[in-house]
Amino acid sequence: MFRKILVANRGEIALRVLSACKELDVRTVAVYSEADRHALHVRFADEAICIGPPRSSESYLNIPQVISAAEITNVDAIHPGYGFLSENANFAEVCEASHITFIGPSPATIRLMGEKDRARAEMEAAGVPIIPGSNGIVSDEDAAKKVAAEIGLPLMIKAAEGGGGRGMREVRTKRELIPAFVTARAEAEQAFGSPNVYMEKLIEKPRHIELQVLGDRHGDVIHLGERECTLQRRHQKVLEESPSVALDPETRKTIGKQVVDALRKVGYSNAGTVEFLRDKSGRLYFIEMNARVQVEHPVTEMVTQVDIVKAQIRVAAGERLEDAVGSFQHRGHAIECRINAEDPDTFAPAPGRITAFRVPGGPGIRVDTAAYADAVIPPYYDSLIAKLIAHGRDRAEAIARMGGALEGFIVEGIKTTIPLHKRILTDPDFISGKFDTHFLERLAPVEAK
Repeated sequence: MFRKILVANRGEIALRVLSACKELDVRTVAVYSEADRHALHVRFADEAICIGPPRSSESYLNIPQVISAAEITNVDAIHPGYGFLSENANFAEVCEASHITFIGPSPATIRLMGEKDRARAEMEAAGVPIIPGSNGIVSDEDAAKKVAAEIGLPLMIKAAEGGGGRGMREVRTKRELIPAFVTARAEAEQAFGSPNVYMEKLIEKPRHIELQVLGDRHGDVIHLGERECTLQRRHQKVLEESPSVALDPETRKTIGKQVVDALRKVGYSNAGTVEFLRDKSGRLYFIEMNARVQVEHPVTEMVTQVDIVKAQIRVAAGERLEDAVGSFQHRGHAIECRINAEDPDTFAPAPGRITAFRVPGGPGIRVDTAAYADAVIPPYYDSLIAKLIAHGRDRAEAIARMGGALEGFIVEGIKTTIPLHKRILTDPDFISGKFDTHFLERLAPVEAK
């Protein structure tokens, strides 16, 4: 096992990694920006080093600063969490060159899965269904017109080396094609440093399903079941649950085997998530893979009792999956609500000082947060305040427990998405499990309720 790990992140995921390290009796180092000087991850780590000004480009994304902090504190591993440098192949390579273990997939695997067109080709070769689309990068406007004619409208243009909804445009008419293509390329260049985009057929009213996977350095790969991530706004997830009510046992078994076989072929190691769209007929199509731990990993932990973050650390240290994970069974149902510092209707960011903060508790309730009364939510980073997770014997009990937990969750001083989640939990379509990725667009605003 590692002797000391640096956590190259902030907020609730930094605290989550620190907690796993303490259970493994591993010393920890926190890095922080000047804006996070009073953050909880700084307080709870064994050591802490400031790595720059508030802007992430000058601190949490500053590879030389992070590596310098690691060398000064003499760590032997770095956990990147999610976001920031977690899927940066160059950072993983620098870690290797500095003789520091990167707790995640290999640089080559990160690069493969980060280039969406290559990942699609790899999955297709392994027999995993993919959405009809361009055969690689679409380089210019003439090529875009040709692909559109081949696959038909409507279609999606997507950044090849990014995610999170940036560099993504929907095209429904011929007139929209070229403006959307130009805009997507420009946005991809600005967000990810590459203008490369690819195109694929648009799946109408889909569900978003993802599969949690873990691999070790000895060639073994397993999956821990799926998560339903359909409830989104602007391609950002709002609420997740496990298992999905849309998947039948046979589909679950088939897609699980296909994914595991594909990832064993590429030698995948550590945690990752394979994402799919499900069309109205029930067919699943691979869209991308995130080579890191996900924000929504707690719902899988709640239904399997597998500590995914500890497993990440253990397999990175060379342990086999059978030792790092052990045996597990899927029990009950879990739901996660992302509590963000946002206006619940417009989703506009709402940074500021929290004046009162109370988290709920009780059977089946878990809260992952780095917030507290008098904490300041800065404007420089993701607006996530907390993840509220509810587990029940079945979906109905999980929904009931989540409803009670939301009523008991108090955040004052700033706007949050708690009212939005209350509306979701009482909506008949959500309760019946009949929804798609456009659900939130049809949900009435709070003033109308």
